Amino acid sequence: MLKIHQIFILKFLLLFITALLISSVISYITLKDIIIEHNKNHLKHAIELMEISLNSVENLDDVVAQINEKTALRVTVISKEGTVLAETDADKEEMANHTSRFEVMLSNSQEYGDTVRYSNTLKADFLYIAKKTIYKDEQIYIRLSMSLAQIMYDFYSLWTKLFFVFMVIIVIGAFVSKAMSQKVVYDIEQITNYLDEVSNKNYKAIIKTKYFYEFLQISLLLKNLVKKLSKNEKKKAKHMAKLRLMNKQRNDILSALSHEFKNPVAAIIGYAQTIKEDAQMPQNIRDKFLSKISSNGDKISKMLDRLALSVKLENEDLTINKSEFELNSLCLEIASNFESKYRDREIVVKVEKLTLFSDKTMLELVIDNLIDNAMKYSSGDVFLTLKNNKLSVKDSGTGIKEQHLKKITNKFYRVDKNSWDNSMGLGLAMVTYVLKLLGSSLEITSEFKKGSTFSFSIESMLKS
Repeated sequence: MLKIHQIFILKFLLLFITALLISSVISYITLKDIIIEHNKNHLKHAIELMEISLNSVENLDDVVAQINEKTALRVTVISKEGTVLAETDADKEEMANHTSRFEVMLSNSQEYGDTVRYSNTLKADFLYIAKKTIYKDEQIYIRLSMSLAQIMYDFYSLWTKLFFVFMVIIVIGAFVSKAMSQKVVYDIEQITNYLDEVSNKNYKAIIKTKYFYEFLQISLLLKNLVKKLSKNEKKKAKHMAKLRLMNKQRNDILSALSHEFKNPVAAIIGYAQTIKEDAQMPQNIRDKFLSKISSNGDKISKMLDRLALSVKLENEDLTINKSEFELNSLCLEIASNFESKYRDREIVVKVEKLTLFSDKTMLELVIDNLIDNAMKYSSGDVFLTLKNNKLSVKDSGTGIKEQHLKKITNKFYRVDKNSWDNSMGLGLAMVTYVLKLLGSSLEITSEFKKGSTFSFSIESMLKS
């Protein structure tokens, strides 16, 4: 396949060769017409000069010979009957009758008769001019003619000069077209390289066209297009990341549900089968097993309630119902609820009596989850304190590593992924959501293997 500069050169050559041929034809025709017209006038003047001295001439052959010698013109004198009386370039005795010659016939009706004709005698094109005149009281015809071979010679001479001029122009044009095509190729390469970079998702690639305005316009349009592509790619990436997160969360939900429900469901099935298979089981043991079944059923119900609540909080589909309540009483009530579950543990409540105006149920959910986490991940006492309008739950458990601190409030995130009893990783996520609704936020400080403190401000909940 031809390159662009080669196409330019070929078209340039074709254009100039065509121009050369056309100009040659036009030059030949124009030059021939000009020379013929010029020579017609020249021959007419020569005939007029012959007429002036014609009556004093005795020997026509001598006169025509002298004229031919001086002017190199062919001179023919023809009688009224068409007989050649004198001739410079041929034997007059062998020449045919000339009354039928066109120029002779034309001179009978007008002052001069002229024609261009090929001479079989001299084997060349000739211009003939004839005029009727009187010689010694007899009508004769003086005919002058000249070869047109000179016209072709002049034409070839001019054409040769034009040819060399055109060749110089073609060579210059070839270099110019090659230089232009190289500039075109440069701009095209800039555009193609830019498109290659963009196809490889390099939206920060640079394009520098510098020779042609049209390519500059194309590059500007491409830049605008790439900006749009980049924006769409970023939107697509965000959308894909969101989809991946949603899929991960969905998988986490299924995994968490499967993991968290496994033990209580297994316990329920186990106790139920034991009761079914042992009809003679003592009543106290049967009641204990039934209590275990009920307890595990309640645990599953609470898990489902927490999951549903988490979804509502995330979708902002939860209404806050504010009312007045006493903080100390709420804290003591929550601590009392944990005594039956952790009989060998103590929750130390150091909260002064203070009236709040907020959603009691939501605040109870927050404190309950924070204490529940503290009890799960520590073995000592847990402290619930109020200081400077900041309620804190402190434990002396395993603590949280620094890399987990920013993630533990994420939904379904669990520090110990093999642990069963941590509410599917929803507790702290719900606490964060609820506190935001209540106008507060969760603060976490922790030291690995020394314990953690979870706290939040209650200033937005104080009764004004």
